Amino acid sequence: MIHVFTGPTLAPSESVFSSPHLRVLPPARHGDLDDPEIEPGHIVVLIDGAYHQAPALRHKEILAAIECGVRVIGAASIGALRAAELHGHGMTGSGRVYRAYRRGVLSGDDEVAVGQAPDGDLSAQTWPLVNVRHVLRAAERERVLNPRTAALLLQVLADVPYQQRTEPAVRAVSRRIAGAEFLLWLRGRRLHDPHWGDVKRADALGALILARELLPAVPRVDLGVPVSTGYTRAWANARAARKVDGRILPTAARLAYQQIFDREFPRVWEQWLMHLPVEGDGLPLARRLADLLDDGPPPAPAPAAYLVVRPVPDLHDPDTVAVLLDRETAADREAVARYAAANLTARDRIPGFSPEAIGDDVARTTLMRLWRTDPAAAEDAAAARGFRNIADAVGHMKTFLAGLLAEADVSGRTAC
Repeated sequence: MIHVFTGPTLAPSESVFSSPHLRVLPPARHGDLDDPEIEPGHIVVLIDGAYHQAPALRHKEILAAIECGVRVIGAASIGALRAAELHGHGMTGSGRVYRAYRRGVLSGDDEVAVGQAPDGDLSAQTWPLVNVRHVLRAAERERVLNPRTAALLLQVLADVPYQQRTEPAVRAVSRRIAGAEFLLWLRGRRLHDPHWGDVKRADALGALILARELLPAVPRVDLGVPVSTGYTRAWANARAARKVDGRILPTAARLAYQQIFDREFPRVWEQWLMHLPVEGDGLPLARRLADLLDDGPPPAPAPAAYLVVRPVPDLHDPDTVAVLLDRETAADREAVARYAAANLTARDRIPGFSPEAIGDDVARTTLMRLWRTDPAAAEDAAAARGFRNIADAVGHMKTFLAGLLAEADVSGRTAC
């Protein structure tokens, strides 16, 4: 299967996407490569991606996909830039824009960025600078423009923010600097080929041809660079979900519920940590701590594992999930679903509501009451339950507060 992230460069309605082996997706955003439908042996063609309107796709996400056996091809737009940056780490580049980035002729993402309509229309509303360069070079070769005029026109258009480089703006600037002859020449070219001068589109089409030639993708490879980190695991965990009790529930929400509400969870977390291999020597943490204590001044009590390491668990790993959710009950899962629904209800009833808008002090106070601890011990209490810190715990607590408060109103008693 070939998964293509595109939008303004190559419209999803193009006939080239009629093949059953092609899956067309909107411009790539942060987290999109964690899609469970993108499997080892598949190919991703990265053409368009989010720039300023949404969190962008990270380099580590691309590397993680490559390490899992997904071939990632970049071309035309942000894909060309990322391929140039990661060509030494397994990403495949294609097309003239990619080669220009590799050679250093192009550098910034403003070369390929385009403005889009705020209503969700994916089509480009402006000229990308890389297409301007291509058209001006053609005009020089055909002696429609002399080098000095072409350079001046490029400089002026490059100074226009990409969101404002519309067709009328390009024509107005061209008429003022280059005269009507250049515009007549350009119009004649476009009459014969509406896409003439669109180097990004040509590169995107070439990348699709390359993807078909390379299918199936290469097997899983070792890139020789560290890919899996706490950050990448956290990104992937946000997309982890499983069907249980007849419905899909986010695994991260199920774990957070146990971390917050199960009084015995610190013991579960400690046991998981003690059997976790320590990076470097591969020994379980329990063995590593014992060795350290043997080398130190005896007798010394073993420190709690959560004081030594604070890893981010891999919630796509079934063994990890089984251990951390060992004490979960059907009632717990029902509560997770119920509290998620309470957030949606609160959004409908309260304009502008979101769990993130709940005050930190409210969530922190609720945690202290649930854990029966005082604020001075908040950091240790959070770490003992697998949170990075108390701020991390507060953030997760907010996702359950609307449901807790709703239940308190119904029962006529306090939530804690």
